Amino acid sequence: MKRHGFTILMALVLAGLAAYVFWIELPSERRQTQDEVQDKRLLSISEHEITGLTVRTVVGEVVLELDQTRAWRITAPLKADADPREVEALLRALTLGKVSRVVEEKAAALAPFGLEHPSAVLTVKAGPRQETLSLGDSGPTSSTLYAMRASDKKILLTDLAPKDVFNKTLLTFRKKDVLRVDPFQTDRLRLTYPASEIVLYRQDQVGHAGPPEQAQSTDNKKWKIRAPIETGADQTEVRTLLMKLKDLKAIGFIDPGPQHDALLSKLTRPAVKITVHQGAADRTLRLFQLDPASGEAYAVTTNDEPIYRVNPAIIKTLTKELFALQDKRLLGIDRDEIAMLSVKTRDQQYVLINQNGDWVLEDQPAEILNQEAADIFVSRVVSLPAEIRTVKQAGPLTPYGLASPSAEFTATGKDGKQRGRLVLGSSSGGLVYAMGQGLTGIFQARADLLTQIPAKADLKSKERQVSGMAK
Repeated sequence: MKRHGFTILMALVLAGLAAYVFWIELPSERRQTQDEVQDKRLLSISEHEITGLTVRTVVGEVVLELDQTRAWRITAPLKADADPREVEALLRALTLGKVSRVVEEKAAALAPFGLEHPSAVLTVKAGPRQETLSLGDSGPTSSTLYAMRASDKKILLTDLAPKDVFNKTLLTFRKKDVLRVDPFQTDRLRLTYPASEIVLYRQDQVGHAGPPEQAQSTDNKKWKIRAPIETGADQTEVRTLLMKLKDLKAIGFIDPGPQHDALLSKLTRPAVKITVHQGAADRTLRLFQLDPASGEAYAVTTNDEPIYRVNPAIIKTLTKELFALQDKRLLGIDRDEIAMLSVKTRDQQYVLINQNGDWVLEDQPAEILNQEAADIFVSRVVSLPAEIRTVKQAGPLTPYGLASPSAEFTATGKDGKQRGRLVLGSSSGGLVYAMGQGLTGIFQARADLLTQIPAKADLKSKERQVSGMAK
């Protein structure tokens, strides 16, 4: 009985110790840990709580606020959209910033730390709460800063990097997008130059065999040139142009006022006017360079918006001649539209027929071909692009070796008509002179195709060849 009593007593003692640890020691330790973490944080406000930010430097003060849609807006010294990436980067640096050590609890002199005349004063608001942080000189290392909070007046050494918090101006925080364009929603594009104009439309692919909802998707629409001629467009070139428009950023602003009006009166003849149709609206951009020697270029969207200073190189980037935007594939027909492809070189001649998606030789229809090899070859013929335009309108062919071609390809469409033709002439320096039904004129293209034309034997299935040898 005594042994049982001793066991019960020990169990009660252990239970008491566990209760003490659980109810007294652990909460105390948690509170201590939380206090230590809180002491190390530069701000007691979390990033998601912040609703306002004021940045004051020697060049002025910028006030930013979150609007009802949770978008950042500049409210002073002017009203404008803010660049969310710049605002969020600064807030993230502040809220993740740590106090390395407390240098002085109550500083008698602020000058030794650069805090008598701080380089920047930041006020962070979270509803009714706010904290003001003064930032001074760099600490013992270049990636640290001295700081002082208004709430406790302690001199702190922080892990803030000067590059993350200094040199922030109104231009830094201002949204610099010039034209709000979604390349995937744009269906018309007009480029107007002083002496010419190019008009492009994005249309459904002709003969699309999928369901109607798929035919209407962005992936199944192709850009076409409507003017000055009707022809296919270089899809990559047009998409790149739209991405350049989307990424166009201002490097400065001339806001409405006397200076704006005076400059606008001089901007009368744009180097290029670009009209983007998106949804049910047109967005227009005009680019100007009054004096190329000055290195200044301007962009105007509407007369009541700011005039944007832009990099003058963008004018050359967005000024495209017709050839640059054309589909530069020379053959002039897509692979899926080919019913028959005639191949002729100085050494051989044969015809490939598209028979229900499989390629066969016209004179040996029972012969099994290597479909992968045939597909690769036909794709190379179809996709060969012009690299350099030599002559706009075809004239004498002999100087280019086109009167006696080194290779000639003729494509017949599913309607039985000739829909594509490609002729290769003499080659030099890795390029070959070429003419094609897809483009008017004489061009130079990559000469690789001349060495990639397979003989009939190369097109035949290897399995069939092995089987024949076994017999």
